[in-house]
Amino acid sequence: MRSGRLLHVLMEESSSKQLVRTGQDRVQTGDCEISTRVRTSTGMCISTHTCGALACEVQDTSAQKLMFLRKRRCSLLIKQASFFLRTKHDNRWEIRKSPAQMFGEELFLSDTWGGGCFFEQDQHHVCLSSRLFQLDNEADAMVHFEQYAGQLRPFYESSYQPLSLEDLQQLSDCFRNHPSWSSAHVAVEIGHRESFRHNHVLSCINIRDSEDGCTPLHLACRKGDMECLLELLECHARVDITDRNGETVFHYAVRGNNPQIIELLGRTPTAGLDHLSHEGMTALHLACQLGKEDMVRSLLKCHASCSTMGTLGYPIHTALKFSQRECAQAILEVDASQVHSRDPRYEATPLHWAKKAEMTRLLLEYGSEVNLMSRTADMALHIAVKRGRFDCAMVLLTHGAYANARDQDGNTPLHLAMKHDHLDMIKAIVVFGGDVEIPNDFGETPGLLAARSSKGYHDLLYVSTTLGQLLKAPDVVDSPSEGRRNHDRLLCLDGGGIRGLVLIQLLLAIEKAVGRPIREIFDWIAGTSTGGILALAIVHGKSMDYMRCLYFRMKDMVFRGSRPYESEPLDEFLKKEFGENTKMTDVQKPKVMVTGTLCDRQPAELHLFRNYPVPETKTSTEYKTSASFKPLTQPEDQLVWRAARCSGAAPTYFRPIGRFLDGGLLANNPTLDAMVEIHEYNKTLIKKGQRQEVRKLGLVVSLGTGKPPQVPVSSVDVFRPSNPWELAKTVFGARELGKMVVDCCTDADGPAVDRARAWCEMTDVPYFRLSPQLHADVMLDEVNDTVLVNALWDTQLYIYQQREQFEQLVQLLS
Repeated sequence: MRSGRLLHVLMEESSSKQLVRTGQDRVQTGDCEISTRVRTSTGMCISTHTCGALACEVQDTSAQKLMFLRKRRCSLLIKQASFFLRTKHDNRWEIRKSPAQMFGEELFLSDTWGGGCFFEQDQHHVCLSSRLFQLDNEADAMVHFEQYAGQLRPFYESSYQPLSLEDLQQLSDCFRNHPSWSSAHVAVEIGHRESFRHNHVLSCINIRDSEDGCTPLHLACRKGDMECLLELLECHARVDITDRNGETVFHYAVRGNNPQIIELLGRTPTAGLDHLSHEGMTALHLACQLGKEDMVRSLLKCHASCSTMGTLGYPIHTALKFSQRECAQAILEVDASQVHSRDPRYEATPLHWAKKAEMTRLLLEYGSEVNLMSRTADMALHIAVKRGRFDCAMVLLTHGAYANARDQDGNTPLHLAMKHDHLDMIKAIVVFGGDVEIPNDFGETPGLLAARSSKGYHDLLYVSTTLGQLLKAPDVVDSPSEGRRNHDRLLCLDGGGIRGLVLIQLLLAIEKAVGRPIREIFDWIAGTSTGGILALAIVHGKSMDYMRCLYFRMKDMVFRGSRPYESEPLDEFLKKEFGENTKMTDVQKPKVMVTGTLCDRQPAELHLFRNYPVPETKTSTEYKTSASFKPLTQPEDQLVWRAARCSGAAPTYFRPIGRFLDGGLLANNPTLDAMVEIHEYNKTLIKKGQRQEVRKLGLVVSLGTGKPPQVPVSSVDVFRPSNPWELAKTVFGARELGKMVVDCCTDADGPAVDRARAWCEMTDVPYFRLSPQLHADVMLDEVNDTVLVNALWDTQLYIYQQREQFEQLVQLLS
């Protein structure tokens, strides 16, 4: 070997500067801890990535060698430093340990630390590449040197290029931080895919480490490295091996963010896909718990089983426990029968597990049975009441849950609500028919529990008890039979949007008290807007219990977003309930009239949609053809759903349908208009010589949607302002005036009621007007269940307060 120049490299860590000396030349460079490469006049080069002082004499040689240097903690001359020599022969690299004397010169240190350095020498340069470790004693340094030398071998043997500084640093960190990892684990961690072709790495491809028992494939899934995954799978890495927690690579992939990894792992069938971990969860259970819908769908695409029982139950139960709606829906789209699956502990259905209203609705949409019981005889309603889930309870009640079902202790939902002091829940259950006199197995009735309570529920239960007695169907004594009745009965239903629930509650009370459905009690039914929809529903045989539930469900479908609302949901709702092709005359008893406002002319006109022949006086005016207006559709051609939609086209809430707006603009209380229509109908019969078919009006029942509380109005003065204060006052006054005009136009109480009552008294026709006073103003588009339940409770209180009038009405209807 030829002796080369003495090269000094000085690293000053304290001053954060490097001083590089080459012969007599001095160059100052940037901050320390960066690589510095200096080329000598003989073509040799040295590079350092270390901190501390280092001085060395290097020799030039034509051979290509890769060496390790082991240094011990001292400041003296080292004559027996060990090296790792790698020589290239026939394009293959060979490595062996060699002493330092092969260089022919001594290598010395000027620092006081021990560690391992990495040298690379070829025909053109020698470079100090990286310090691999630094230790306090020679024994530990020797152990680490031997360890690193063995672990590095597969990586430099399989590398097409010399290992970079970054590669060496990553390898060093892996060796130090994870001593139990195999070469395959390390290759995955640093992303060194070339090494997967090395025989030693291949032999480790399915080895579990001693830390957490994961294989290289587990590690690749955790990192989300698709390229490493592909390499491992091509090398036949197994996907069914579990770690210390019993988790397969699918569990690891679920915790990541790339659903393609799951699809890659599941390309071929494997038992690992549905393997239960020690926590009793498959990968599908875990995905449902974490709420990862994309992972759930990828697992299902790979045919993951929805019927693997875990600790909590099936995956659908896990999705419901953690309220992951999208995950539950993905499962139900693949297997709708999961709504009937039962958990292992309580044999409860998914409906019992639902914690939110949206989850409850989802399960009911997929056919879950609302009244199924668990092993403890609990229905989903019992669980909702116990847990205080008012929204879930409302969804269940509006889908037909039994309000008086008993659990294993004989408790009804009302017992449970009373024990948990949930006032809104108590009101809801009572409104939906909860019986306050049913005892449990301990002889306790809800009324008794109310008496013991200090919450002031006694009056509430007393009212409910009295109503329960009032609404019991009476024995028929001295009542005229339907066959001998020679007069007609008229039922009129006001408009009011979602306050149609008040109408339904009143109709339910009448039905229960009389003991017959409404359509069998009345001969004529007139309705406006929401009252028109109810009138058509009655004629077509829909029960009031069903309609009450339907209204609660409808509001969430129709009143979405902001006003004006989209018309399509309302249109689809009406088509579904009445049929898309059903005509008005398809059902002719009882007779029905629904109001609408013709808005294609000025002034606007009131129009009645009928299921009977139009009186002649109306034919000559409304249905005539003119140059300005098209003729109106005859009853036999009029679609029922369109008639309901025309009557409910409230301005600013829904768009007009054709030339019709809401009938409430002209007849929000249709009583007088209905009586006029009956009079005109009878006149037509007499004119046609059918006097024997004329039946006089013998009873008028008018039901309102509730009266809002009166509030003071400060100003309705609208004038030309002269200053900012007057401008604000004018704007406020204009707003109040506009609201007052709308209220006056749609007023269903007050003068309209007085006129109808006077008309009936003059003709000796009994007249009953029922419209409860509400404690709060309920908007036409109100969707809050608590507000609506309170409105229905106000209706129950009103029936109690008007019980004498109500009893008189029931006697006339019986």
